[in-house]
Amino acid sequence: MSQFFRLHPDNPQVRLLKQAVQLLERGGVLAVPTDSSYALVCHLDDKDAAERLRRLRGMDGKHPLTLLCRDLSELSSYARVDNRQFRLLKLATPGPYTFVLEASKEVPRRLSHPARKTIGLRVPDHHSLLALLALHDGPLLATTLIAPNESSPMNDPHHIRTRFEHELAGVLDAGACAHEPTTVLDLTPMGGGGAPLLLRAGRGALAPLGL
Repeated sequence: MSQFFRLHPDNPQVRLLKQAVQLLERGGVLAVPTDSSYALVCHLDDKDAAERLRRLRGMDGKHPLTLLCRDLSELSSYARVDNRQFRLLKLATPGPYTFVLEASKEVPRRLSHPARKTIGLRVPDHHSLLALLALHDGPLLATTLIAPNESSPMNDPHHIRTRFEHELAGVLDAGACAHEPTTVLDLTPMGGGGAPLLLRAGRGALAPLGL
């Protein structure tokens, strides 16, 4: 049965977050709040945990996963970012956006797109999740929490606990969050002088990015 961590929405308790980090280090998959919807997360370097995460979502190995980073500096360690891309990222982070970029050598080959060598990355704007990332001291592998055979992301921690309590290591409850996925932008065309490509319209607005 999963552990249920009730967190203060603005000042999450460090002792509880440390317990959640321990679950990640032991190969657990957690449900965590973000600035869009809840997400499933696991340790970046744990292949078995990543496979469990995929099974929980009901998706195969071809479905891309995302790296959740605590800041733009960390994101830049896992992606090749030029000056144009960096300026756009600076406008959008932290926020409800996922960016597709060329993966750096820091990304395990099994996680990057097999043909394009790209990876999805984001810097969320959520107190509890950023605090978890800081204590974990590294990015987390993530996917939007959408139950199998459903189309909408989940945003209520109590519903998540009921649905997945025997499958998740833990659920971080910082209150209900938004109920809309991130906006996904492919920034790789910018490397050749092109414009970003909108792959999915979501919670992140395009106008503040000049798009």
